[in-house]
Amino acid sequence: MVREGSLAAAEIPEIVRKIRARTPARLLAGRAGAAYRTETQLELREAHAAARDAVRAELELRAVFGEAFLERWKLLELSTQARVKNEYLLRPDLGRHFDGASGAKLRADCPRGADFQIAVGDGLSVPAVAAQVPQLLPLLVEGAVARGWKLGRVIVIHRCRVGILNEIGEALDPRVTVLLVGERPGLATAESLSAYMAYRPRPEHTDADRNLISNIHSRGLSASEAAARILNFADRMMKAGASGFKLREEKAAIDGGRFGKR
Repeated sequence: MVREGSLAAAEIPEIVRKIRARTPARLLAGRAGAAYRTETQLELREAHAAARDAVRAELELRAVFGEAFLERWKLLELSTQARVKNEYLLRPDLGRHFDGASGAKLRADCPRGADFQIAVGDGLSVPAVAAQVPQLLPLLVEGAVARGWKLGRVIVIHRCRVGILNEIGEALDPRVTVLLVGERPGLATAESLSAYMAYRPRPEHTDADRNLISNIHSRGLSASEAAARILNFADRMMKAGASGFKLREEKAAIDGGRFGKR
């Protein structure tokens, strides 16, 4: 992308400058013959390398969160049946089920019947978890406590897929479960987090029974905006006794997240 200080950048119309300021997309970046400019090509290669690294990284809790964070939140560390990252990528089904030891640990160490159960999964981007969860988790817990909800113990799941929500629901029977999970990285960012939510998830549930709030990152939804939307939607799920296609997020909440103060 052409830098603002260059001669070419100075010739860019104001409307193009405004559009660029609102999106990370590489718009009207210019070309050299039939190819990208060298600077644009190097940026693309850098973004592609970051995306590959994000997908391949393993979640090391102390490196990602630090001792103080782990001490404060007492995260329960669990794993799925995918034993290594290659297996996780080749066998998505294994990432939807806890291994035997983790399933037993979940049942033994977590309270049943919580109103609001938070889970963190590495998914397809450990950098997303590292960048967003330390900001988002405290806001979710504070907001849930302010609403008088009974909270479950926060769990962290290695090599996790979204379908793990069903096993959490079967084991712990929470009213609403939210899974904060790293999104598949792209060339705009490798640090985008998603929040998948479900009301009383069960083994027979599918994507149609879940809701999603996505694009939680520095140029998307901020942590405060995401927390407000997650908590408001969880409240609606509890009142309606439903989630998924039966329940849509209110337009005011979406607009507030999209256009609210940052």
